[in-house]
Amino acid sequence: MKKITILDIQRMKDEGKKITMLTAYDYPLARLFDESGVEILLVGDSLGPVVAGYDNTLPVTVEELIYHTRAVVRARENALVVADMPFMSYQADTAEAVRNAGRFLKEGYMDSVKLEGGGEIVPIVEAIIGAGIPVMGHIGLTPQSISKLGGYRVQGKTAGDAVRLLEDARALEQAGCYSIVLEAVPEPVARTISERVKIPTIGIGAGRGCDGQVLVYHDLLGLFERFRPKFVKQYANIGQISLQAIREFAAEVEEGRFPTSEHTYPIDEDEYQKFLEKIG
Repeated sequence: MKKITILDIQRMKDEGKKITMLTAYDYPLARLFDESGVEILLVGDSLGPVVAGYDNTLPVTVEELIYHTRAVVRARENALVVADMPFMSYQADTAEAVRNAGRFLKEGYMDSVKLEGGGEIVPIVEAIIGAGIPVMGHIGLTPQSISKLGGYRVQGKTAGDAVRLLEDARALEQAGCYSIVLEAVPEPVARTISERVKIPTIGIGAGRGCDGQVLVYHDLLGLFERFRPKFVKQYANIGQISLQAIREFAAEVEEGRFPTSEHTYPIDEDEYQKFLEKIG
């Protein structure tokens, strides 16, 4: 299988094929996701809550994301790798935004960056794309703006808000984004937006009408229990399986049942006796 590009993602929308995207933050799981055939790996600032234990995504830094992006890129053979630009890495100054996006490309080796926001970030998006860096957009519920939004709330529930979301999607498309994430948007609104823009939409809590779907893998695998959004489907409970295994390990150590002889390395008896003689 050849490496997936943004042209392949566009072709999938044009041909009516659904796109899959998962978060990835480390080498072992990125390898599994890549081998599974997932088209896009997102090194998301969601690592703040699910990896680092922050209350939200806001404390995540460029350096943290570049570190995790490198690990994911080393693991992938086929998937497109996208990195979130974290809070305040692009909002304050366009030149700084381009420099930070360039760091992801130069130091993180990823394929594109993802920015949250609509029409208000168009000049930034245009500048980053103008520097040769592909951009994925993200509208609807934008976690970096939770203070302004009043928390994690569904977006586009009124006609006026839905119109603004469509306008934002069109503005990002016009600015050159090759794809847009729609988060926590009512299904009919997300479907209409997906039909009205030519670039692919990736939904998370946006229903079946999007061109693809993304989940945080900790939610998908049952590894994060602090909260679970309505849109999450848990496909396995690896957290409970892991807990059971760890408890079994601890019990065997405490009871002297681990390690056994099969887990140890032997030494020639004569060499061992010489060792004892040398140390008295």
